[in-house]
Amino acid sequence: MYEAEIVLRHAGQLLTVPPSATGGAPDDVGLIEDGALAIAEGRVLWVGPTAELERHVKVTGDTGQYDLHGRVVTPGLVDPHTHLVFAGAREREFALRAAGRPYLEILAEGGGILSTVRATRAATEDELVRLALPRLQRFLTYGVTTVEAKSGYGLSLEHELKILRATYRVGELHPVRVVPTFLGAHAVPAEFRDRKAAYVRHLVDEMLPAVAGERLAEFCDIFVDDGVFSLADARKVLGRAKELGLRPRMHAGQFNDHGGPQLAARLGAASADHLEHVSPAGIRAMAKGGVVAVLLPGAALSLGQTPPDARRFTEAGVRVALATDLNPGTSMTENLPLMMTLGIAQLKLTPEQALRGVTDHAAAALGRSGRVGTLAIGAAADVAVFDVGDWRRLAYHFGVPHAEMVLIEGEVVWTRDRIRKVAPRRGSRKG
Repeated sequence: MYEAEIVLRHAGQLLTVPPSATGGAPDDVGLIEDGALAIAEGRVLWVGPTAELERHVKVTGDTGQYDLHGRVVTPGLVDPHTHLVFAGAREREFALRAAGRPYLEILAEGGGILSTVRATRAATEDELVRLALPRLQRFLTYGVTTVEAKSGYGLSLEHELKILRATYRVGELHPVRVVPTFLGAHAVPAEFRDRKAAYVRHLVDEMLPAVAGERLAEFCDIFVDDGVFSLADARKVLGRAKELGLRPRMHAGQFNDHGGPQLAARLGAASADHLEHVSPAGIRAMAKGGVVAVLLPGAALSLGQTPPDARRFTEAGVRVALATDLNPGTSMTENLPLMMTLGIAQLKLTPEQALRGVTDHAAAALGRSGRVGTLAIGAAADVAVFDVGDWRRLAYHFGVPHAEMVLIEGEVVWTRDRIRKVAPRRGSRKG
């Protein structure tokens, strides 16, 4: 019999979400009625019906116990695509797009990403940390326990390193697990205008080695589309990133299909993201290569685009994740459950697929399937408790925060009534 440090009892519905890495089916959310969860040393120790808890787990006077009175429990949610660290805002561009100005036209005139680059370059590292922490806190209040965070608003060696160092500090200061991605190939900066090839050489020869040398990122991303970077650029940048130990990811097919998904598959990329425009051949390549499709319905909504039909991916065997794409230009939101709503209503996912899209499949896009985004035994005890009676209400009653309590590695890090920061018991919780 195992001894528990923390026990949650009487969850009306406890969803374990068995990981796809061990055969979890896309529509299997591992639902347990009147469920219980036992935690020890920051890991899931046991999970099952409350009635069977004390037959399997030793509960002592020192065990922290919580009676959930029928609330819903899921794995802590995972957001696999955000631009967490930036300065400035772009409400004016939101109005311009509403008046009919295309996004790529705004970018070509020095707006869009380049507008945020100017504001972020002007900010100090301390200021970027101060701006990012409230965003990460809002993620937590929606039940999110792991967030990917891209750079990409510096577009120079000095400022990309500044963003990545700020990202590291934010992850150390806040309980939410932060996974850093280098996105120096987000756009061509103004000082390299009409000299894109020179900027790509700068990325390959100087920026990537510096990022890898300081171990500031786990992934390398690139934006492949009209007006930004080509497939040939992506091969150079991501190929060099792989040599330096950074796993590839890719913005692909947001505005036009340039074959990005096929290259992502050839390079062993963890994910291809956006995918509003993707060919059947690209989807087949992703399925064969195990590339996760990270769909971003908030960006499509903000830009007035037709969102991708997720059934094209699921029917081909591609794992589908959902993400907020938090960024100041095209998806200014930390509400990951709202992406479940859009995933069901607009992308045609089932509720089960949408939940997996913000848990296990999102974890897979970050190379963490089986470690987070699941309540399988041995996984990190990242737990979200929601004040609802049926888990499907998370997407059905949309736009509001339903989370009531959140645990990360077995520590209660947030409740609706108060916030408590707890240092990890063992090492760092950034893995």
